[in-house]
Amino acid sequence: MSLPKQIDPTLDIDLEIERLRKERNAVILAHFYQEPEIQDLADFIGDSLQLAQAAKATDADVILFCGVHFMAETAKILNPDKVVLIPDLDAGCSLAESCPSDKLSAWKNANPKHVVVSYINCTAETKGLSDIICTSSNAKKVIESIPAERPILFAPDRNLGSWLIEQTGRHMDLWNGSCEVHETFSEKRLMELKARHPRALVLAHPECEPNILVHADHIGSTSSLLEFSSSHDNDSYIVATEPGIIHQMEIRSPDKLFIPLPGMDETCACNECPHMRLNTMEKIYLALRDLQPRIEMQQPVREAALIPLNRMLELSK
Repeated sequence: MSLPKQIDPTLDIDLEIERLRKERNAVILAHFYQEPEIQDLADFIGDSLQLAQAAKATDADVILFCGVHFMAETAKILNPDKVVLIPDLDAGCSLAESCPSDKLSAWKNANPKHVVVSYINCTAETKGLSDIICTSSNAKKVIESIPAERPILFAPDRNLGSWLIEQTGRHMDLWNGSCEVHETFSEKRLMELKARHPRALVLAHPECEPNILVHADHIGSTSSLLEFSSSHDNDSYIVATEPGIIHQMEIRSPDKLFIPLPGMDETCACNECPHMRLNTMEKIYLALRDLQPRIEMQQPVREAALIPLNRMLELSK
């Protein structure tokens, strides 16, 4: 392991990031699950679909992606000639890791007549084995675009897949993957919060387990949860997703109460994504200063992944 890079303690990190952003002609993209200070400095903030669309549309020379590895990979797939940076190369994803490409390939070969739909939370290699990619924002639309007579393999999130089966009425064979954050939410703690806040509506991401989703007043992507909370006049919400989204909810609705749903273990911050939280302001500064760490991939991998990703983006226009 390399030693951490030293930063002058007298340096104004905010000013240096702003200087380097202009000097590098860089755009900073950030997911809703990032720390509030990172969200506040980003040029664009959004969910996975919105960030993919923003990455494709940018004319910046450098893309600094404040999220996890598969998100930065998506930006590189869409922008092979741009420098794509991520503040911490170890910012991974439990869902992506649950579906290695060799195992998906074996599953696909055993079911040659099936359409392979992969959630965007997967590696570039896994994307390249897929027929179309989806996000939680457009998954229902993607599934409904597939002819009724075609069987479907859905990877890697079983909870999103189960929810889509209910929403669309389509049978799908599901990969047995899940998000380490969303699977830790406690139904017992949810019932306790509902008892204390009887007027609160429950907002849940479809990556949550079914015993959480059954209590939800609204289920959707992070952008959908944000839109629901800002457009409805209810004064309180219990939020069953990574609590980073609450920063944007509070910005849009400062007079409302947003209560993060805890995980099963009260002694840890299990409802926070440990991978998202690896990114820091200091690492953002270093990435812009050194133009490292960069996302790189072999051309055949990129070209294979681009096809199903572009299919998703075309369908989402």
